[in-house]
Amino acid sequence: MRALISVSDKTGVVEFAKGLRTLGWEVIATGGTMKLLADSGVEVINISDVTGFPEICDGRVKTLHPNVHGGLLARRDDPEHLKALKDNHIEFIDMVCVNLYPFRETISKPGVKMEDAIENIDIGGPSMLRSAAKNWADVTVVCDPADYDAILDEIRAGGNTEKATRLKLSAKAYTHTAEYDAMIAAYMRAQAGLNEKLFLEFDLVQSLRYGENPHQSAKFYREGKEVPYSLAFARQLNGKELSYNNIQDANAALCIVREFDKPFCVGLKHMNPCGAATGKDVVEAWTKAYEADKVSIFGGIVATNCTVTREAAELMKPIFLEIIMAPKFDEGALEVLSAKKNLRLLEVSMDKGDVDPKQYVSVNGGLLVQDLDVATKAVTADMCVTKAKPAAEQMEDLNFGWHIVKHVKSNAIVAVKDGRTLGVGAGQMNRIGSAEIALKQAHAAGVTEGLVLASDGFFPFDDCVTLAAEYGVTFLYRDFRPLFRAGQERARELGMYIQKYCGCVFSEEERYLKAKKILR
Repeated sequence: MRALISVSDKTGVVEFAKGLRTLGWEVIATGGTMKLLADSGVEVINISDVTGFPEICDGRVKTLHPNVHGGLLARRDDPEHLKALKDNHIEFIDMVCVNLYPFRETISKPGVKMEDAIENIDIGGPSMLRSAAKNWADVTVVCDPADYDAILDEIRAGGNTEKATRLKLSAKAYTHTAEYDAMIAAYMRAQAGLNEKLFLEFDLVQSLRYGENPHQSAKFYREGKEVPYSLAFARQLNGKELSYNNIQDANAALCIVREFDKPFCVGLKHMNPCGAATGKDVVEAWTKAYEADKVSIFGGIVATNCTVTREAAELMKPIFLEIIMAPKFDEGALEVLSAKKNLRLLEVSMDKGDVDPKQYVSVNGGLLVQDLDVATKAVTADMCVTKAKPAAEQMEDLNFGWHIVKHVKSNAIVAVKDGRTLGVGAGQMNRIGSAEIALKQAHAAGVTEGLVLASDGFFPFDDCVTLAAEYGVTFLYRDFRPLFRAGQERARELGMYIQKYCGCVFSEEERYLKAKKILR
């Protein structure tokens, strides 16, 4: 039996090769792998002795030879294949152990040059993996060092790997080459400015008990590269398994936390914040967020950008919560919260870093892709359209509200005072309904003056403004279209006509003529 070993990742390869030799296998190797094995005392055959041809072109050409691929692809049960090998003096190769050049690592380096990326595109490796994987009925293909020990155990027990094992390893090898090719294709297409294809690579995190509803099956996958503020890369310290809805809600909470640098805490329920606040520390932030809506947070999710301390944990413990997320829990906090066996405690990386994440949203038969919205335009005093201008503390509240309303489902209205939400109106079919919900919540909390309001809604009429004034709102900030005001100002500079009525009316003149006819 003969094995051909040529690996970029040399983890465990010496021990694997020694194990094969102990079991009576011949070991063939290439380049750096051969040198490592020989230096480690493994008896090894140079690939050039198999091909009868030297490695050339800086190692680009070494295994692309009939003596390699004939030995891999020949069927052991086909007389014509056996005759072809005998006539051409080709011997069987019964195992290929190959992992590929580190293309991903290379292109991840800052300022990497294309020529460096090109030199890390493996040619011979994928070819051998595919040949061995195709002939899995007779050939064992190994691309993952984690499989070395199990393969050696099977050979010790039965003289060779089992057929079922070879099939699984074949599927694994094709997955490995598919991911590799997709990665190269994506890189080369980016260099060429092509975007009509999208290649995605996600790895399974866990199978879920069910999806959004009990009759739906579901799985949770993650990207290959770790990103901050990601539940997919979180470390679970306590509690039962996450559900589909847990993951959705937790992700929404993390998106809100990303907005703040000062100590911050948010309670979230059904994809919307039910209480959010800043504070001097995690205790104050939690206390303010909880007091913003003590009812809705029941059975909800909490996320903070601070280390959870024992003091904070003692305050959180009496409340029924599904998940608490933070960059860290101190030992005292873990002691307190771990007493609740079902409470999920998740440590999440919150290092903002330099990332360019994408957001993927599936639609029937398609996929929407956009840059993740990680930037929020600051509210400034010059945006105020009234004669009265906001004080410094009101500006802070306006900015706080603007960062929160961004993550509330439209139509969205958020009432704010002193760095915390007092009312959240979410997901109503009209802005008045959302405004009433938020403002009534604020009044129920006993706040009747000094409120500020943030909204993502279109305000063609003064109804929400009038309502807000009745509830003690001092300033209202809204931006229903990006750069809308800038566009208006530019239009005035150019002397352009600015329509003063809703665009859904086809003709202002026609509207008034119809009204006159009715009056007549």
